[in-house]
Amino acid sequence: MYNFIQRLGRSLMLPVAVLPAAALIMAIGNGLEYTGMVPPVVYEFFKNGGNAILDQLGLLFAIGIAIGMSKKNDGAVALAAVVGFFMVTSILDPESLAKLLQTKVDLINPGFEKINNGNVLLGIFVGLIAAFTYNKFSETELPTAFSFFSGKRLVPILTAFFSMGLAILFFFIWPYLFTGLVFFGEWILNFGPIGAGIYGFFNRLLIPTGLHHALNTVFWFDVAGVDDINKFLSGDGAVKGETGRYMAGFYPVMMFGIPAAALAMYHTAESKQKKQVASLMLAGSISAFVVGITEPIEFAFMFAAPALFVVHAVLTGLSMFIAASFQWTAGFSFSAGLLDMIMSLLNPVANKPWMLIVQGLVFFVIYYLVFRFAIQIFNLNTPGRGKAKVNTPANDSQSVEGTDKKSKYDQMSINIIEGLGGKSNITVLTNCATRLRLELKDNNKVDETKIKSTGAIGVQQSGAHQTQVIIGPQVQQVSDAMERKLEE
Repeated sequence: MYNFIQRLGRSLMLPVAVLPAAALIMAIGNGLEYTGMVPPVVYEFFKNGGNAILDQLGLLFAIGIAIGMSKKNDGAVALAAVVGFFMVTSILDPESLAKLLQTKVDLINPGFEKINNGNVLLGIFVGLIAAFTYNKFSETELPTAFSFFSGKRLVPILTAFFSMGLAILFFFIWPYLFTGLVFFGEWILNFGPIGAGIYGFFNRLLIPTGLHHALNTVFWFDVAGVDDINKFLSGDGAVKGETGRYMAGFYPVMMFGIPAAALAMYHTAESKQKKQVASLMLAGSISAFVVGITEPIEFAFMFAAPALFVVHAVLTGLSMFIAASFQWTAGFSFSAGLLDMIMSLLNPVANKPWMLIVQGLVFFVIYYLVFRFAIQIFNLNTPGRGKAKVNTPANDSQSVEGTDKKSKYDQMSINIIEGLGGKSNITVLTNCATRLRLELKDNNKVDETKIKSTGAIGVQQSGAHQTQVIIGPQVQQVSDAMERKLEE
């Protein structure tokens, strides 16, 4: 069950990765409207373009979950997800139900109005059905008379039938499920700033497991009625000073707190290790500040000094609580970095977003002092101290001037594969925003030292077969290179 939820969390990142496009297009529209120098038709054109993505989130999640949860990235599973999603939304459309039940549309439960292309929860269910169908039947061989429909062609067909079953199930349970989700969302909202703080705390605390993605879905999308990202970007149903509260408090932490923690770890590293630590921390800090990807820094200390990671989670919750209390709001499409902050400044839903920068400067000081004090007083094994030595990447020592990036990642992938026990030990390879996620035949064959020598930030194992290799923002290039090597 744990592995299933973890894989689901990783899969949720696929559709989320599309949101920056919507945010950028919406920001252009908002910026043009703010200037007052262009006719409405121009900025409305961009706004409508951004909404075109936001209005299809349910479908995007169906496709993303299907691809992420299937045993192989294949177009057949994506097609199956599209077929299944439209099957359910068409059957449960209020007008279709009215004809089916021979009654008036006004008498249909209002919850069915939410069964549309933007229903993220439905997208998750359909995606899981499509992935299950692909994993189970993509290699099925039918009798000769029906052989044309064998294998991958069978997947969309069966998904359509399974989705009809889902539609029947949703017909009976959706009114109650919808009411329960709305109640849960309102319950969280009633906690106000305290609820935002609690969410921020658990968001960070769940980072090592990858389950934070599932938690984020509840607050960022229309699963329980909160829908923070969509309301912020589109403005539909937004409340100034409240919409964005489940995103705003991350800015002071990601843009300022994490780089401050990195600086503290650099200053407290052993003298002979400072050069290696500086390289690691500088790259991670730039990533956190510019695009809000914090895992390269967080994984550098979360296992070596877990107590410090708990402190980080507490400070994140505190930041969320403070921002929500003062109603300083900003949103993001991907994460709380500089790029999304710039776009938030152009968004009319944002409320005093510049104050998050002021708060961030304060949190820079807090993070630096807390981390440096804790590391020195308790002699914590942060990078470059004690047993937490930082290795010089093997591929750096082998590189020569003129070596292209593809060659670098190829060499890195070879060393990682060897560190994982060789090709024969790897059964499944996927990745999220910063990590390689692998299923191995035997975790005992993993050589962490060899993997880290490639420049990888860390290795996390779970059970006898699950392994994660924390790479950083360039994980996609490493994953692609590894896939090429595994196929050779």
